[in-house]
Amino acid sequence: MQNMNFDKRFWGLLLVACFMFLPFLGLPDFHTKGEPREAIVAYSMLDSGNWILPENNGGDMAYKPPFFHWMITLFSVVAGAVTEYTSRLPSALALIVMVMAGFLFFAKRRGRDEAVLMALITLTNFEVHRAGFACRVDMVLTAFIVLALYALYRWWERDLKGVPWLAALLMGCATLTKGPVGFLLPCAVGGLFLLMRGTSFWRAFYKMALAAVLGCLLPALWYVAAYQQGGDEFMALVVEENLHRFVGKMSYASHENPISYNFISVIAGYVPYTLLLLLALPMLRIKRISGGLKAWWERTREYFRTMDPARLFALLSIVVIFVFYCIPKSKRSVYLLPIYPFLALFLAEWMLALYRNRKRVLKWFGGVMAGLNLLLIAVFAIVRMGLVPDSLFTGRHAAENLAMVEALELLPIPWWGWVVILMPVVVALWMVVRVLRREDYRTVLIGTVASIVLLFVALDGYYQPTVLNVKSDKGMAADVSGYVPEGPIYSYIGTEMLRFYVVNFYTDNRVLLFEREEPDAGYLLVGRKDAAKFLPRWEEQYRFEQVYASTKRGCDVRDIIHLYRFIRKE
Repeated sequence: MQNMNFDKRFWGLLLVACFMFLPFLGLPDFHTKGEPREAIVAYSMLDSGNWILPENNGGDMAYKPPFFHWMITLFSVVAGAVTEYTSRLPSALALIVMVMAGFLFFAKRRGRDEAVLMALITLTNFEVHRAGFACRVDMVLTAFIVLALYALYRWWERDLKGVPWLAALLMGCATLTKGPVGFLLPCAVGGLFLLMRGTSFWRAFYKMALAAVLGCLLPALWYVAAYQQGGDEFMALVVEENLHRFVGKMSYASHENPISYNFISVIAGYVPYTLLLLLALPMLRIKRISGGLKAWWERTREYFRTMDPARLFALLSIVVIFVFYCIPKSKRSVYLLPIYPFLALFLAEWMLALYRNRKRVLKWFGGVMAGLNLLLIAVFAIVRMGLVPDSLFTGRHAAENLAMVEALELLPIPWWGWVVILMPVVVALWMVVRVLRREDYRTVLIGTVASIVLLFVALDGYYQPTVLNVKSDKGMAADVSGYVPEGPIYSYIGTEMLRFYVVNFYTDNRVLLFEREEPDAGYLLVGRKDAAKFLPRWEEQYRFEQVYASTKRGCDVRDIIHLYRFIRKE
């Protein structure tokens, strides 16, 4: 009977995870520069046959190692083309595999209730959920790091006997996804864990060094092959993206933020569960330190020494990774993704404690989540009825915001759109009835999680694609292709390292750099502000004629985009 219950939880969790992601990956068009920048690398691999170091976006090298792009390429070969769906599929599958592996790992060591709640929390916090929908390397890197940590823990359970081939393979894949952090972070966590569990320093060092060296074997093959193709330019890029980024000596400013940014990122990234913490704050009790700091320190050491090893391992994973990413100047919220499953474990443990001792907090939280679902449909109904006045939108982004609202108001809704819109409403009304009737709190807990899951489904399945597609340059790319149906499209952007990523993807990787090529004739894509500087600089050598201007600002350069026909003067 226990195995049957376990199977039901496993397959139910897998069904929820797949339902939340797989049907909706292809709905949003590319509307940021990050996603098409990665997707076009896979396109270049297929187009050129070079799977080691292909040129893309007009002759650039990819900034990251190729494992993520290999996954996109393989899925695209099966599908027949590189699409938004195949480009996001690696991230979604990586998240699903990580969540299911986390459930299996902690179900064995911490109990099934805690494990399934931990898995659902991982799926339904903002930062992880967003990364699972993105064509970016971060979710794939996160999955490999977390899976490598699980594998290292299992190696410790075997008293470090044998060779940790699975952990090494996973760390190798992580390193091939984004660089040396793929083996540094798991080995740092594993080494500190061994020391805190009584392993001697030299044995811990030797074992983690062995795992690290094995984890570098697979990436080393690619780095050698890539150096043979890219030479010193490739090595300079590797040093820039890894060493200089870490020590804060990059040639350009890249996401430089203070340490406080990491704390804020985690608090914001764990929405909506951050709200649960706020609701519970009035009930938290702070214990006074008795016996002085020395006695407190001794009790703390004893607590960690006797802590359940799986909990200790999860805690060290959080602390080590968080502290590591506090060191470099470059900080982004996605860097901290590997700590989210382990934070989810402690959050699940805390929610179960609330269920046992502070049930009212869970009822309040469930009521708020049900209310958010009802508020969402109410706002949508107001927009759909045309009751939002145009005068409400002012300022720099007024036209774009108005276009988003008009998309929600005017675009037809398919049948499946109505399904994902109404499902959270049904569950929210059911939740309100249960809360008012004071049903058992287990039902309230289940309903709360269901409300959060279906809120994400509604956002991903209808609201966000409808709104975000307004921002995309896909329509502009179609207009440009009408003028230039085949052959290269030349471009100029005044900001170094920035490209027309979205237009390049939707014009089949045909956008080249004007100043790198200096062609005799063709078509030039340039922003309005950049054109004011670019055209005078080249007017003695070329004749330019404007043939097209976009109706909205481009999502890469945030400016009106012009297309010029040009020819070199004789």
